[in-house]
Amino acid sequence: MHTQTAAAAPSPRAARDHLLGELAAFAASRPRLEYGNYGDRASYRAEVRGITRDLHHARALLAAVRLSGVTEAQLIEAFRSGRLSWDGSRLDYCTGQYYPTEYRRAVCAMLTSALWHYFRDDCLCDTGDKIRAAARRALPRAIAMRWFN
Repeated sequence: MHTQTAAAAPSPRAARDHLLGELAAFAASRPRLEYGNYGDRASYRAEVRGITRDLHHARALLAAVRLSGVTEAQLIEAFRSGRLSWDGSRLDYCTGQYYPTEYRRAVCAMLTSALWHYFRDDCLCDTGDKIRAAARRALPRAIAMRWFN
C-alpha cells in the first residue's frame, strides 16, 4: 500500500524568517558607489560612512523584528508604504534618485513601519509617545531617535 504525503506548507514563522533573510541580504549587498561621482575623497568617504551607518541601523532593526512578534502579514503590510515590494518570493526596489544612498534606508523605513504597527496593535501602545518609548526599549538610542522620531 502506497500513501502520498502532501508537502507541508511552510510555517508562518518560517515564511517570516525567509522574508527577513531576504531583507538582510538586500541590505548587506554592495552599494556600488562610483568614485568618479564625487569631487574629492572627503565627500566620497562621508557618503561611505553614511551608507555604512544605514547598514548598522538595518541590522539592528532586523534583530528587533526577529525578537518581536511581528508577523509576516505585518511585514507585507509595511511594504505598502515605500519603495520596496515583495511578490511572495523576491524583493523589488524602485530607485528614487541615487540607489547607493537610499536602498538601505528603504529597508530601515519598511522595518520601522512594521515595528510601529506591531507596537500599536499588539503591544497596546495607543499613542505615538508610547510607541516611541517601546522603540527606545527595543532598539539602541540613536536608531530609535532617528527612525521613530
